[in-house]
Amino acid sequence: MGSGFGGSVTAQRLAAAGKRVLVLERGKAYPPGSFPRSPIGFKSNFWDPSDGLHGLFDLWSFSGLDAVISSGLGGGSLIYANVLLRKDEKWFVESGPGGESWPITRADLEPHYQAAEDKIGVHKYPLEHAPYDKTPKTLAFKAAAEARGMDWFRPPLAVTFGNEGEDPSPGVPIREEHENIHRRPRETCRLVGECDIGCNFGAKNTLDYTYLSQAWRDGADIRTRCEVREFEPREGGGWTVRYVEHTDEREGRPTDVARLPRKTVTADHLVLAAGTLGSTYLLLRNRGALPGLSPRLGEGFTGNGDLLTFAVRCTQKGLDGRRAPRRIDPAYGPVITSAVRIGDELDGDGSQGRGLYVEDAGYPEFVSWMLQLVDAPSAVAKALPVLARLVATRLRHGNEDVSAELSALLGECTLSSGALPLLLMGRDVPDGRMSIANDRLEVDWRKDGGSMSYFDRARDVARDISDELGASFLDNPMWWFSRVITVHPLGGCRIGRTDEEGVVDPYGRVFNLPGLHVADGSVMPGPVGPNPSLTIAALAERFADAMLDGTPAEPPRRAPRLARSAEGAPRPSSAPPGPRAVSVRFTEEMKGFLDFEETDYHRAFRAGRAAGEPLMFRLTITVDDVDRFEKDRDREAQVRGWVGSDAFGGRRRVEGGHFNLFVDQEGALRRTKRMYYRLFFRDVAGHPLTLVGHKHVVDEPGFDVWSDTSTLYTRILRGHVGVDEQPDAEVVATAILHILKRDFARQLTTFRADPAYRVDAIARFGLLFAGQLAKVYGRSAAR
Repeated sequence: MGSGFGGSVTAQRLAAAGKRVLVLERGKAYPPGSFPRSPIGFKSNFWDPSDGLHGLFDLWSFSGLDAVISSGLGGGSLIYANVLLRKDEKWFVESGPGGESWPITRADLEPHYQAAEDKIGVHKYPLEHAPYDKTPKTLAFKAAAEARGMDWFRPPLAVTFGNEGEDPSPGVPIREEHENIHRRPRETCRLVGECDIGCNFGAKNTLDYTYLSQAWRDGADIRTRCEVREFEPREGGGWTVRYVEHTDEREGRPTDVARLPRKTVTADHLVLAAGTLGSTYLLLRNRGALPGLSPRLGEGFTGNGDLLTFAVRCTQKGLDGRRAPRRIDPAYGPVITSAVRIGDELDGDGSQGRGLYVEDAGYPEFVSWMLQLVDAPSAVAKALPVLARLVATRLRHGNEDVSAELSALLGECTLSSGALPLLLMGRDVPDGRMSIANDRLEVDWRKDGGSMSYFDRARDVARDISDELGASFLDNPMWWFSRVITVHPLGGCRIGRTDEEGVVDPYGRVFNLPGLHVADGSVMPGPVGPNPSLTIAALAERFADAMLDGTPAEPPRRAPRLARSAEGAPRPSSAPPGPRAVSVRFTEEMKGFLDFEETDYHRAFRAGRAAGEPLMFRLTITVDDVDRFEKDRDREAQVRGWVGSDAFGGRRRVEGGHFNLFVDQEGALRRTKRMYYRLFFRDVAGHPLTLVGHKHVVDEPGFDVWSDTSTLYTRILRGHVGVDEQPDAEVVATAILHILKRDFARQLTTFRADPAYRVDAIARFGLLFAGQLAKVYGRSAAR
């Protein structure tokens, strides 16, 4: 599910081993020449099928940050800047802020790093060869970094600069041993700075040309424009997956994706590789079908310390000692050519603070023209005398050579040619939390949380480089709105040693759910530090080894949490109301908190409250025949309304169920009665769930009438579970709900009788309620 650095690696490894592999990618394939460059092309190059957009860029906006991810065959490799760096050995934290704890080491990943580098193909920017040796931004960044004593280097890039055995040269046909999945020719890097908007020449060694092409040649079934919506365990093992197709006919037309027909496939193993946001969202969205899923789901979000800053209007000293504009020309070359590593307190070399990387950056040529337009007012002012001379020449019918004057119209281009974006990333604090509300992903993370000291240090480093370049330092404008932009979202399905620490084990296997795996950035226990793509690929290589070898053995599955017996709950009645039946109805609202791990009611309530997992319902309870209700020991009423929980997708309609008032408990030491609730509903993904609850009414020391009649001990069960089926039903969540006093006061105003004039029926219901309380607590309590 997904074809990024996790999905493509896993698919290729399994297909090469002869396994039957299906890859479902929601986005389109992008062969060379298919990435848009015109304004009209960019307008539709975003991902939102509900609005008819089937494009490459998927932008998510959360409360404290924005995230940019991609949608297409090859995942994030289509828009990343090609850097493949290994995670620093000493940055594999064993215990750190935000719960960061890596149960794997650099040594564990070394062979997998090498395997990924070999298959993708990495090369350093060939600065020793012409014309690369004249790349202005690389030379300027190198000089500035070294003048400040920083550790400058050229990182490995997934870019082809030349054919093997030949000197690198721009625009040369690439010789490939095998046909790629697009069946299109490729060319070496043309140095046009378009890596982040899709390389139209195929110079980037993106995953569609590497791992996915090999998987395709090995027989993998690769389907594009297929977006997974629901999945669940199959009876007897394996998984059922349902997806929708985004067809050409729907592109450009608003579409209700929820109503699209589902296609269904089944598999023994399901690998979630939809990216940090996608995989975590899918697990949260389908949580109702996944009892045993770790309560750590959604925790540990980090943006990998991403920060974008700018050095603008760079200058240098001239021969006369005065500063003059410096040419940076950021559109020349691949987006990133070199980097600086800033030490970390974990390095043990005297470095202070949390470490980071700074990388030079570029952008496409058309951005330079946009910046030139921004700088137009000053250029126009300088051009006025030139324009005056041109007009005078034409009036005299002269034939003066005006080439120099026309050139001068563009001014000095100090902004368009003298700007250097600086990309920073590193060890921020992974203290964010991901959740779902009304079927939308939410991320609770802010830069001014635990990561503020890191970002202060990162900005200081960027400012030092800007100063050395004789430039003005400029923050990303979003910084002043307390926001950052990340292109490396990580976390949410952390690797852990147990399900109390993470969602997956150190081999990508989801705890307690055999056959379910996660292989993407969501498994990171914290920030990678450098660009995380290679670490994701290396982990996927490791995970694939475990899937193929079956070693080490999967951690033992925790025994399913089964619901206790219905404890005296009566079976529902099917008797219709009498011909002259009088009904009474009222509305009840209860609120509380749930937890997916705890099975003790009180501990679950406290854990849910601490984690911010609310649960509530609003029900209209109808006694359809008051006469029969008074005589029937089960006192059954019908219910309709909704169950509300962000964990299950917001307000979910009650599809059926029943309520029982004051049912005697046989064999109890004290006079004991219970009220029972059984509500059938579905989560946002359509999985059936049952809310079962009881109020325990018993006379104990102290005046406890209110607490007994306003406290509902609640479980959410997997499936639509009847009374007889309850002992074998799996518990999804546990909760306690309460009637708040203000809601109770409102509830008293909602009583209605049908026919409306039979208000005596309401009085009879009230007397019945009071009489039953009197049997338990005595008459004074009943009053």
